[in-house]
Amino acid sequence: MNAGKTAVCLAFAAALLPARVWTQEKAAPAPAGLASSYMPVDIHEDVDVTMARMMAARAGLMRRQLDLLGERYDLADRPAPGVTMFRGKPVQQAVRVRLPKGLSWEQLDALSPEDIRERNLFPGGFLPLPHPNHPEGGMLFPQFHIDEIKRQEGRDLNRFDLAFDLPAHFLPEFPAPIFLTTRPELGDVSQGKLLTIDNFHGLFNGVLNPKQLEGLRLLLTPFPQQQFNQTEDRRSARPSRGVTCFDCHANGHSNGATHLAGDARPQSARHRIDTPTLRGVNVQRLFGSQRALKSVEDFTEFEQRAAYFDGDPVIATKKGVNPLERGSQVHFMAEFQAILDFPPAPKLAVGGKLDPKKATESELRGQSLFFGKAQCASCHAPPYYSDNLMHNLQTERFYKPRLINGIMAVGDGPIKTFQLRGIKESPPYLHDGRLLTLEDTVEFFNLILETKLSGKEKTDLVAFLRTL
Repeated sequence: MNAGKTAVCLAFAAALLPARVWTQEKAAPAPAGLASSYMPVDIHEDVDVTMARMMAARAGLMRRQLDLLGERYDLADRPAPGVTMFRGKPVQQAVRVRLPKGLSWEQLDALSPEDIRERNLFPGGFLPLPHPNHPEGGMLFPQFHIDEIKRQEGRDLNRFDLAFDLPAHFLPEFPAPIFLTTRPELGDVSQGKLLTIDNFHGLFNGVLNPKQLEGLRLLLTPFPQQQFNQTEDRRSARPSRGVTCFDCHANGHSNGATHLAGDARPQSARHRIDTPTLRGVNVQRLFGSQRALKSVEDFTEFEQRAAYFDGDPVIATKKGVNPLERGSQVHFMAEFQAILDFPPAPKLAVGGKLDPKKATESELRGQSLFFGKAQCASCHAPPYYSDNLMHNLQTERFYKPRLINGIMAVGDGPIKTFQLRGIKESPPYLHDGRLLTLEDTVEFFNLILETKLSGKEKTDLVAFLRTL
């Protein structure tokens, strides 16, 4: 076995060892090589000791994560002239993924996947994105959301061990507008406010039916979660009432909050999740970026019983699992989610394609590329620009397995086809948020699909995506 293969094997072996969760440094170690599917339940360390230790480690962890982001991306606040989200937040422009020194995108596109892999030329920003502390994981919220929840409810979503990592200018606008399939004539019904348990009734009484109102109440009700609860292994300074569905899916959309998928072990095999929008749930047939749950009711119940607790029902029992009643509560929550609509797309005709009388030449050229050379429409079919299937992009063709800040990068596996309607309102992109702009996304798929788009073609394709 050569030295390169030996290094890869050693990296895999290290990844298969039990991930050291920061809380458990004082706990008895597991036998060498014996990985467990379960998290420790009986904690033998006082919460004050845990908090002091993790607060001391926080600055170093965040520095390491921000250094990684700085190496991978240009993080400057550089909006596209005249391009905004619905309520006016500027959309960031340009490719932000950094290339290896001395390499251009044209040169990279000309290489085969095998050449890119052997020469280690796959851009770092195209690799899986780790959680700020991948061995620990857990829900992390942008500071603007934390501040607003604390202002309205007095509930504190700050974690003493970590902070959110991506700059706010790469995240969806906040608070997000809300559109309803049942009342399209009302336009944005949010009134510019973040929906909370304090204000939802005043905003929606007379707009929703009683079942939808009750479903919305439940979506805004805090329930215990892995990091926010009353136990000694929480990550909030004070015992917490928990989190709500809409702490991540703010206003039924997304605020960019992140977490780790609960459906893999060991910890290094888990994938970071960028919260997807709930807009257009009524036309989806798969739920969860990689879980492929078959109904929004399944997903709602799964979140409360397991996903809130890293997919571990044992720890959920300790921290306060919330078993919703399927026939009413789950149904009511799903009924509200099912009426969340996409933002208006004034340049699209009834069938979901551009109205030639309203579109620019660049947008029309981009549409032709989308349905032709760029191969986008093979997965993203109009009018909602999805095929409701899972696809494996086989990104592992382009790089050798490696451990990156606690995540074992070995490929992504099957990923749900996300809807592209309203896509400019939902940065960052891909299931883990590794692609910061639409330009990054076009470059990524141009390389992965080997479509050999020119610079002008890429620009036109982005112009079309912004109209959806």
